Amino acid sequence: MAIQRMDNVGIVVEDMDAAIAYFVELGMELEGRAEVKGPVADRCTGLDGVHCDIAMLRTPDGHSRLELSKYRTPPATAPDPRERSHNVLGTHRVMFAVDDLEATVDRLRPHGAEVLGDIARFETSYLLAYVRGPEGIIVGLAQQLD
Repeated sequence: MAIQRMDNVGIVVEDMDAAIAYFVELGMELEGRAEVKGPVADRCTGLDGVHCDIAMLRTPDGHSRLELSKYRTPPATAPDPRERSHNVLGTHRVMFAVDDLEATVDRLRPHGAEVLGDIARFETSYLLAYVRGPEGIIVGLAQQLD
């Protein structure tokens, strides 16, 4: 076997505190925060002078993790993710299973969440929604229907 498991998904952010608050409100648990810099970080990323803050969050079941990174140096660069549509090439969302999709969206709205399109029903199986939150991060939410 080539891999053992998926360890985490990484997302680069500008406002670490807002991103953490958003994912904690979603139901993730903050495992910890750390500062990363030095030769290992440089070699691993292929960048020079890496200095960033990271936060690791985990899902309630403990099986999945999300790593948020805020680069001090070199500065993060990219087109504004808050303006990207769902069909842009590259990683475009993280999907979470939720118990009550509408209640979850309502809890996330004070953290800047906006639903892209509408909450949609997939046959008799799922309610689905894509929600854009802080930093333009798109989170997919899926509620399995009985």
